[in-house]
Amino acid sequence: MPVINRIADYADDLTAWRQHLHQNPETRFDCHETAAFVAARLREFGVTEIHEGIAQSGIVAIIEGQGDGPTIGLRADMDALPITEETGAAYASVVPGKMHACGHDGHTTMLLGAARYLAETRNFAGRVALIFQPAEEWGGGAEVMVEEGIMERFDIAQVYGIHNAPGLPLGEFHGRAGPLMAAVDTLWVTVSGRGGHAAMPEECVDPVAAIVSMVSALQTIVSRNRKGTDALVLSVTQIHTGSADNIVPESGWFCATVRTYDKTVRDMVEVRCAEIVNGIAAAMGVRAEVNFERGYPATVNHAAQTEFAMAVAKDVGQGAVVCEPEMGAEDFSYMLESRPGAYLFLGQGEGAGLHHPQYDFNDAVAPVGASFFARLVEQAQPRT
Repeated sequence: MPVINRIADYADDLTAWRQHLHQNPETRFDCHETAAFVAARLREFGVTEIHEGIAQSGIVAIIEGQGDGPTIGLRADMDALPITEETGAAYASVVPGKMHACGHDGHTTMLLGAARYLAETRNFAGRVALIFQPAEEWGGGAEVMVEEGIMERFDIAQVYGIHNAPGLPLGEFHGRAGPLMAAVDTLWVTVSGRGGHAAMPEECVDPVAAIVSMVSALQTIVSRNRKGTDALVLSVTQIHTGSADNIVPESGWFCATVRTYDKTVRDMVEVRCAEIVNGIAAAMGVRAEVNFERGYPATVNHAAQTEFAMAVAKDVGQGAVVCEPEMGAEDFSYMLESRPGAYLFLGQGEGAGLHHPQYDFNDAVAPVGASFFARLVEQAQPRT
């Protein structure tokens, strides 16, 4: 069962919508104009139940099917990134310093395409909840929408999402049951000592030496504190200290990103980071302030829903491939913690990677994603 013919007929409209959104990016929770565009299209489709202002600028719209049944949730993120665009496209961003460098303009467009079809046909039982979410890139908009009660308020029984994937074959879906993407946490450490002349180190308490030791010792968490089968990345990414070649600085700081799939491993890393940093600080006579900042949890797909979604993907796309998990992060994880569901990647062919200033969503893939969303609803909740 390939792309739905009726959705294929929307191709020009999908492209126009997507390119309009691409030209007018908004970031974080400030997606008000994007949300207004979405709401206007939904009203044109005949959708009458549109709930706006969730998580500041998010939308949940309800389409009623034919007959009783549960509510299935479909999610698209709307926000852009603080990146200056370098695509040279005729529809390039007109907002300085902001661009859709991750394809959320395409995700929103695909869900709008599915909404148009579902509102026309209503060939399903129960209801579908269309979730248009702000602040995926920063701020955890999915968490905020869940905390504001969308799952309970709209009685959502299961939830699905997709993300475009440059480099994967056009129209090919990738996914897996279990962990798909990692939890992301940030370690921040500030080290304070006593500065002075570098020619007289005996009069100083050197924070640089302590920081170097801490950075080196933290790598033993990966090599010595976790089982070989437990996925873990700990990468120190910044070290800042000093102002001259002959001065021992008063203080310095560093930070690291931590990626895990397992909650037990995540907890262990937080404890060991504090133990290692504080132990070295005590040994070297410096003061250390440790902050382990938890970010998005791991994106963990539910087995039954993933099997179902992959079957639908195989029907509408160019195949469905079971993939390996990756260490990127995604705030759809909060929705999957709240309700069973699945998240898949949708290949969009060759091109610049995500978060690159030359990235652009491939409009040719929009009918595939819209068809996937529509078929999910029709097959999950068939009319009786």
